[in-house]
Amino acid sequence: MQTLLLMIGCGVGFIIAYNTYGRFLARKIFNLDVNASVPSRDLNDGVDYVPTRKGIIFGHHFTSIAGTGPIVGPAIGIIWGWVPALIWVFVGSIVMGAVHDFGALVISLRNKGKSISEITARYIGPRVRYIFFLIVFFELLIVIAIFGLVIALIFAKFPQAVFPVWLQIPIAITLGWIIYKRGGNVNMFTVFAVTAMYVTVVLGHFIPLKIEALLGIPPTGLWTIFLLIYAFIASTLPVTTLLQPRDYINAWQIFIAMGLLILGIFGASFAGNLHLVAPAFQEKPPGAPSIWPFLFITIACGAISGFHSLVSSGTSSKQVEKESDALFVGYGSMLMESALAVVVIIAVAAGIGIAYTTIDGNVLTGEAAWNTHYASWQASAGLGSKIDAVVTGSANMMHSIGIPIGLGIIIMGVFIASFAGTTLDTATRIQRYVVTELSSNIKLNFLTNKYAATAFAVITAAALAFATGADGAGALKLWPMFGAVNQLLAALGLLVLTIYLKKKGGFKFLVAALPCIFMLVMTIWGAVMNEKNFIASGNRLLIVINGIILLLAVWMIVESIITFIKKDSKVSSR
Repeated sequence: MQTLLLMIGCGVGFIIAYNTYGRFLARKIFNLDVNASVPSRDLNDGVDYVPTRKGIIFGHHFTSIAGTGPIVGPAIGIIWGWVPALIWVFVGSIVMGAVHDFGALVISLRNKGKSISEITARYIGPRVRYIFFLIVFFELLIVIAIFGLVIALIFAKFPQAVFPVWLQIPIAITLGWIIYKRGGNVNMFTVFAVTAMYVTVVLGHFIPLKIEALLGIPPTGLWTIFLLIYAFIASTLPVTTLLQPRDYINAWQIFIAMGLLILGIFGASFAGNLHLVAPAFQEKPPGAPSIWPFLFITIACGAISGFHSLVSSGTSSKQVEKESDALFVGYGSMLMESALAVVVIIAVAAGIGIAYTTIDGNVLTGEAAWNTHYASWQASAGLGSKIDAVVTGSANMMHSIGIPIGLGIIIMGVFIASFAGTTLDTATRIQRYVVTELSSNIKLNFLTNKYAATAFAVITAAALAFATGADGAGALKLWPMFGAVNQLLAALGLLVLTIYLKKKGGFKFLVAALPCIFMLVMTIWGAVMNEKNFIASGNRLLIVINGIILLLAVWMIVESIITFIKKDSKVSSR
């Protein structure tokens, strides 16, 4: 029953936090105004800027920020113990992650839907804008390349997921056409679309799809190519054609999957076979780096993630219909993602102990199951290992309410691939915005065209993906430094928010400044430790790139401190 109480306690805590701290931020810190002008109305172009009802934009925002982050991060971070993982997810999301996401959304709403990079010029300085642009571009470059590979690996590992994931596209396009072109009832046709999506999940069990190598390109490489082509097309279409409806029905898919997992936790708990088999604390797991600072870098999504500020100020701020919706979309989505991370922690800390099949076919239970999978950092650190732990634990819990293990595995495979797909779509579109804004600033007019900017985003990601061979795994070369870069971006996002609130006067800036200081310390500490490791291993590529990013970050921090302490005019109360 301990796992059940943990889940209920965290759920109640998130609800309380939303209705207390969240509303405090909305009313007292950001002074949200339901009648304020917003970019989606002022700049409505029917393509990127589109006023969208709160429930639909919540679905887009939630699925885009989540991706596979709240799944794989906790699945590896738990190696230091379920207690520190759970505390970081719960506390970090409420006072850091949700503040970061909410704040980035608000300041973008008040700056014509501009990206956090562009906004930096107004509140800190023009030079810093280019520093931020470089860091953001680099992060998105890795995200696009790696998420194409993630989905390719899932397709290879779970061929039953291929059919339902691709069929989500025509289902989403049809839903968007019915709602926006024919004025269909949103609730009724949502039910039809989600039902159709789950029918394809069942059909996927009977129609596993695999592709073979072609022209010397292995399946993962082929899938990566197909996915990048898809990302180009999807990110140039109007948001109402595919992005919004797909993310919206994916959100419902996620809600249903989470509901099944929650019911599974209840069922397994009352059956008496769901116990926490992971250690509460494990300060020095075999081969793992120090818990300080790497827990706070390994578990990003679910607690705080820099990528979220790019979504808040990239796509979501261009679609929010009323400024008052920002609380639900920005703060609420982060807490929902954290709730998912809590369920994942329970799946890998307890669900895996119900039954775990080893490579040689032995079935283990209890602590033996957990200890086998998490025998060392190297054993549990790979992408496949993370996914296996979550899928196994989740399928076990769903089995307690009568869902066959095989079907539970398909549900989770589609769930994870769909999450990754929405992040790939959104990241490519945001990279297009970043390239367009930067090109406009430096007068490279040919890259301000959406097709040219998107092509640049996709081609650079493809170059990274295939830099080491035809398998599309080139981004893995840069993956060891991604966690620190992503969390550094979160710290810098909080830094911009701190300056914004400081210019408004009073002590409002503290809600962002205190989390900012914590994240700066943790991430720069982690990046410095990474740099030492890269030097020790002689990895010149990572030494150079990580070193450049560290220097840019320090430069931006110095410029921000100068801006913070100098006496200048305040920005408007908005």
